[in-house]
Order: sequence, then C-alpha cells, then structure tokens
Amino acid sequence: MRNILIIGAGRSASSLIDYLLNKSESENLHLTIGDLSVELAQRKTKGHERATAIAFDIFNEQQRKEEISKADIIISMLPAHLHFEVAKDCITYRKHMVTASYISPAMQDLDAQVKENNLVFMNEIGLDPGIDHMSAMKIINDIRNKGGKILLFESFCGGLVAPESDNNLWNYKFTWNPRNVVLAGQGGTAKFIQEGTYKYIPYNKLFRRTEFMDVEGYGRFEGYANRDSLKYRSIYGLDDALTLYRGTLRRVGFSKSWNMFVQLGMTDDTYIMENSETMSYRDFTNSFLPYHPTDSVELKLRHILNIDQDDNQWEKLVDLDLFNPNKIVGLHNATPAQILEKILSDRWTLGPDDKDMIVMYHKIGYELFGERHQIDATMVCLGEDQTYTAMAKTVGLPVAIAALQILNGNINTPGVQLPINKEVYLPILKELEEFGVVFHEKQGSYMGYNINNVAS
Repeated sequence: MRNILIIGAGRSASSLIDYLLNKSESENLHLTIGDLSVELAQRKTKGHERATAIAFDIFNEQQRKEEISKADIIISMLPAHLHFEVAKDCITYRKHMVTASYISPAMQDLDAQVKENNLVFMNEIGLDPGIDHMSAMKIINDIRNKGGKILLFESFCGGLVAPESDNNLWNYKFTWNPRNVVLAGQGGTAKFIQEGTYKYIPYNKLFRRTEFMDVEGYGRFEGYANRDSLKYRSIYGLDDALTLYRGTLRRVGFSKSWNMFVQLGMTDDTYIMENSETMSYRDFTNSFLPYHPTDSVELKLRHILNIDQDDNQWEKLVDLDLFNPNKIVGLHNATPAQILEKILSDRWTLGPDDKDMIVMYHKIGYELFGERHQIDATMVCLGEDQTYTAMAKTVGLPVAIAALQILNGNINTPGVQLPINKEVYLPILKELEEFGVVFHEKQGSYMGYNINNVAS
C-alpha cells in the first residue's frame, strides 16, 4: 500500500481527493487527509475504506514529522507561507512534495538539498499558476520545434460566475478568496513589454487599462494586467519576445466599476477605521467623501466620481447597499479593504445553486519561415455545484495527477520546480481533457499588438 498524505481539506481539495480515491484500488493507494477540522477531513473521505481523516495541526512538530515520515508523497494544500516547514521535513525524511502555490524564495533555496536527495518538489501545479504554465509551454515548444520564433505572448485567466448564475449588475461573484479579489493589483506597479517597450501601470490606473477578447460561445471579456508579467520571461524562454503580458479576466465593464472603489480609497488595507464595529454602510461610504453641510452622501459621491444621472455605474453602487444607514459593518478594528470585502460578500457570495466558471486565454504570435502567425487558445471550465466547482477541479486535478505521476516514477527530474518540462505537462494536459479541461486553438495572422483592442 502506497501512502499519500494530503495536508489541508479546503474547497480546492474536493476534486483532488476524489480523483485519488477513484484511483486508490488500481494504484494501491491509501490517503491520509489531515486538516485542523477533522470533521471537514472526514466529509472529504466519504467513508472510503482507503482514506483516513485526521485532525492535523501544521504547528505540531511531532505530529507533522510523524505523518510525513509515514507517507510516500506529501500534497500540501496549505496557504503558501506554511509550505516551508513541510518542505524541510520532506527533505529530512526523503519524501516527494506537491503544492499548487508559487515558488517562494525560501522554497527555491531548498533546491540544492532537494536535488541531493533525488526528490521532486513540484510547485505551481494548480490553475494559475499551473494549467497556464503547462498549456502555454506546450504551444510555445510546438512552435519552436517547427523552427518558429515567438514574438508575442499574452496569457489571461479568470475565476468567474457561470452564465446561468450571472444574475447581478456586476456580472461577478466570489469564486475564490474574496480578500485576494479586494487586494488585487496592490503592492507594486504592473509591468510588461509591449512591442519591445517596457510599460508600467501604477495601481491607481490599473483598472482603466484593459484589453478586450472574445471567447466563442461565452461572449466578450476584459483583462487587466497582473503585477509582474516579466516573472516568467526567462523561465518560458521568451527573452526575445516583443510583447509579454499576463492578466486577469473579468466581464466587460467590471474594471471600470471596480475603479470607483480604488479612487475612493475603499480597497486600502494599511490602516484601521475608527468605530468600524458600529459603522453603517452609509457611514463607511461617507467617510471617504468631503464634508458638506447640506449635500447628501449620494450627491457628494456622484460629484467626486463624476457619475452622470444615466450612468449605470450608479446602479451598481446602489445594488451593493452602500447607502443603507441600517446595515452595520460589525467588524472590530477593520481596514477599509476588510469592510469592503464584508459589503461585497453580502451580494457576491455564490448561492446554493450557483455555478462558477474558469476562463483561460492565451495569445501567441510567432514568425515561421518569414511569415507571421498567431494562435489563440481558449479554455472554459464550468463547475458542477458548490463542492465540485470549476476552481476546485482546475486547481485540484493537476495536483492529484502530478502526485500520481511522481509516485509512479513518470516524473523523476529532481529539484524544486514548476511544470514546464514535457515529462510533466504532456501527460497531465492529456488526462485533464478527460475531465473537460480542454484548450481550443484558433490559427490566424499576427499583425502586431492590436492597439484598437485596448481600452483607454
């Protein structure tokens, strides 16, 4: 019996655990699922005879070492900052490790030790990062194998609400950590390359510089720039590309509306608002507006944001109850961002019957034998319900497949790594297609960066 230790049984672990349980007999597996909440871990086992749920505290060093020492491979679904202690124990007991998180500097520093012990530490093997790496590298390497040169690379991904559940004015609901949505784009200037020129977008301008794209069958979307599009430039081998841009997808109009919160200061997470516990939603809104002895909160907001009488931006603000004097924030010592998250959660939480949707879009322009071409590759994945969401599927399945591939010796290049090698991405992408994670490619002519497709 081969033992897999899964640390963390949260929302993204549902499809991961199901996949491995379905393979448990044919692959001779036993799963130990550890979580702070043993009840949550037990629910995820579904009473399967090849799964054991345990209460697991990552800070209990004795328990952590004991469980890791007994396993053949460790899957950590913990928050990224908690992987490091697990990783050190994996080296001590010579165990492979898989995470869906970005490779931190601390994790990267373990690379030499991981290689010395002939271990595979696979990271960034979820959705974004993960499926984006694998699908992009497959197309890029296919072009290179034909003798082509990459000129343009753009990659977008978004966790959205499925069309049948899209029933609010913002065309958006939370499908992952709401706090990350509220803080998106903060902490640095977005940077990318456009037609050979470095470009920078400060946070206060980020949501007014969007790019439009259409996905067949699902309509039009907009993308705003991620903070650092150049992070994977050398890793992908795109140092000579003229355009390199990574972004986040939303429905058209979302970014313009979100920009109202940015300009008001409601997304700020750097200070605490006094009396936040007893503050009403209306008081919260008014706190960002200038004092006036007679003008109403509504009138002041219209004036400061320059919202016309017939502008639908106003209806979006009203829809969130921002002017309601009877709704109380109820958060002690809260930042503006925390309060905004609470307000948005009232309206943007997925309902019991709602479904989510993942959309990914790659644009790759290249030159081959003197001619310029472009590949547009799109992937849309729809959730089934509140447990088997598109997010859980696209994050959890690649992790599970990679873990089994490592366990079976099919992925055996040692080191701290992300899934950009063929031995990793080819079998995983192929198997993901069986679960509806399919990329559709469309060939066309590459005419350079299309400035007409960019909002001002």
